[in-house]
Amino acid sequence: MRERTLSIIKPDATRRNLIGKLISRFEESGLTPVAMHMRRLSRPEAEGFYAVHRQRPFFKDLVDFMISAPVVVIVLEGQEAIRLNREIMGATNPKDAAPGTIRKDFALSVQENAVHGSDSPETARWEIAYFFPQLD
Repeated sequence: MRERTLSIIKPDATRRNLIGKLISRFEESGLTPVAMHMRRLSRPEAEGFYAVHRQRPFFKDLVDFMISAPVVVIVLEGQEAIRLNREIMGATNPKDAAPGTIRKDFALSVQENAVHGSDSPETARWEIAYFFPQLD
């Protein structure tokens, strides 16, 4: 099934000039970027995006990290895009990520793990609309 998902290239990856390498990973795996922009998130934007984690102890650190440098927000499209993107990214903790995944190859820690990706069709729809309300 053809679908869309959201990916964010996080501040740790943009600081290390990994944008092109990460986009290439998506494209080489069969995902097509259909919308993309680089931006620095404001605190309210980051807090809104990660609102589901507001009560968690790591929320403030996560928001601080996400506003620390520019990010690249990307809508990816392809067959089973959500599942495929999560496979390409690897486990959240880079120590648990499979060889050849983005997080195994580029993550610095659980928080500085290079990329974000939607985890379900419902989340993907919400996340895409959050950053790209003009997309249908």
